[in-house]
Amino acid sequence: MLIDTAEIIVRGGYGGSGMAKKPKGPDGGNGGNGGDVYIKCSSNLYLLKQFGQKFLFMAGNGGIGARNNKTGKEGEDIEILLPVGTSIYEKKTGELIMELSKVGERVLICKGGNGGFGGLTSELGGRGEEKKLILSLRLIADFGLIGLPNVGKSSLLNEITNAQAKVANYPFTTLEPNLGVFEGKCLADIPGLIEGASAGKGLGIAFLKHIEKVEVLLHCISCETQNVLKDYQTVRYELSEFKPELTKKPEVILLTKTDLADSSCVLKLIKELKKVNKKVIPVSIHNYQNLEALKKVIRNI
Repeated sequence: MLIDTAEIIVRGGYGGSGMAKKPKGPDGGNGGNGGDVYIKCSSNLYLLKQFGQKFLFMAGNGGIGARNNKTGKEGEDIEILLPVGTSIYEKKTGELIMELSKVGERVLICKGGNGGFGGLTSELGGRGEEKKLILSLRLIADFGLIGLPNVGKSSLLNEITNAQAKVANYPFTTLEPNLGVFEGKCLADIPGLIEGASAGKGLGIAFLKHIEKVEVLLHCISCETQNVLKDYQTVRYELSEFKPELTKKPEVILLTKTDLADSSCVLKLIKELKKVNKKVIPVSIHNYQNLEALKKVIRNI
């Protein structure tokens, strides 16, 4: 199951205390610095699952100073892996701290405390930084399959890519975004949107946010529809209500399940849809030529 939000606390290690000089003894050393906390970006989209069991992450504390001016041991750094596409917010202020967009990037999120000075007197080590964070994952994909429930998005994803999304003939089979790759391009199957989704109805806005970073929308509309333009406008309205800029993304309409309608009906539906978008592709998972035409479009965009 894909988890796309989490809250965690991260804390740098405490600095170690310095050691005081003993009468007629050698000077004491400084305490070691506390460990730092780093965030590292990974391609694994399921990493937010780890925070269901653990939410507090602390770096190691610095060691105390030793005799003969020996500095205490440095605290151990820790590294937290997060999925690419994660936005990190400061919980208290809501401020965006960073967005992870490049796999492999490593960023300091909390610095450890400084070690205390030793010598004639001993000084306590400093506290490490502590932050309460909200993590929000938004999928980064080249193409997003969107549309009402049960219009064949998951079936298309499975046919075009190496995905193995669950498929069944009832609404809301897809309860989380699915990803597949076709010739190096990433496709995301976004769970079905319904009227009122932008206000939280159905699966609500939990999945609308995943459309934000998709480059091209593949808007799926089934040949089984009673009103093809109404279906189109319903989804477009929900996109605009959530974020108006989503409706400005490049869009291709996929008229799906064409094997369930006769050719005259398919042509009529295409004609209707071309009133709102000139790019309309009829497609069926049972029609090899249809699928090849769609693959060609994906290659060329």
